[in-house]
Amino acid sequence: MIVQRSFSKEGEQDQSGSLYLVGTPIGNLEDMTFRAIRTLKEVDLIAAEDTRQTRKLLAHFEIATRLVSYHEHNKDASGPELIRLLESGQSIALVSDAGLPAISDPGADLAAAAAERGIAVVPIPGANAALSALIVSGLSTENFFFAGFPPRDRKPLTNWLQRLQKQEATIICYESPHRITKTLPVMLEQWGDRRMAMVRELTKRHEEVARGTITECISWLEEHPPLGEYCLVIAGLSKEEAAELKQGEQNWWASLSLEEHVSRYEEQGEDRKEAIKRTAQDREMQKRDVYNEVMKK
Repeated sequence: MIVQRSFSKEGEQDQSGSLYLVGTPIGNLEDMTFRAIRTLKEVDLIAAEDTRQTRKLLAHFEIATRLVSYHEHNKDASGPELIRLLESGQSIALVSDAGLPAISDPGADLAAAAAERGIAVVPIPGANAALSALIVSGLSTENFFFAGFPPRDRKPLTNWLQRLQKQEATIICYESPHRITKTLPVMLEQWGDRRMAMVRELTKRHEEVARGTITECISWLEEHPPLGEYCLVIAGLSKEEAAELKQGEQNWWASLSLEEHVSRYEEQGEDRKEAIKRTAQDREMQKRDVYNEVMKK
């Protein structure tokens, strides 16, 4: 077990540096915090997902700290080197293109590797697109589930949606303008016409929140071609729908005979003894009664 105390008490000395996960603006530069600016100025090194994008940010706030690249395509090479520098005592700030690093990006791997080695991983909070979209969506914020990016191809997308179908929490995901018109029809097909919000250009001049049903959002995109990255916020399964779904799952065997019920489990790989046992449990019958009924045929 590794316990981290991010800020050492006076007199304590840690041989390793710290990895700071620094939140940056998702659009409006005024969302940069004083603490984030100070941290980026004080660390030995800044690791950025896109150095070109980050240089603009650093220039705006007159930050001269050395900048290196760390992204999905070079993380296997640069990650171990960053860990080595941290272990040697250097402090490093990790930033993404926008928002909080380590959310749906390779920064999570670096943070995990540092934590495993007992290196302090310190959050420097800032703007976040998913939570910002959630709080303006008009949907429940009591429970929510961040699902990242949907798969691109239809079959993996369908499987992904089916896995989330029973989720009762509000679902948040990201989608590109190039794929959103393909994703929403499959979502409608798998989940039905749920309430949702499409949020784009957060904190920017053309910030937009389109609220409605999935069908209404599809129609809106037909008339207003998608622009910019989208954060989708979709209502989870209602308690009534969850109860109906659960009841339907419990009674999936209602139209089957005992023999058909047992055979269904056998088709799933169970041996006959186990299939009879599970059939008896489903129907709240004695196992011997199921056995006698099935075996006399």
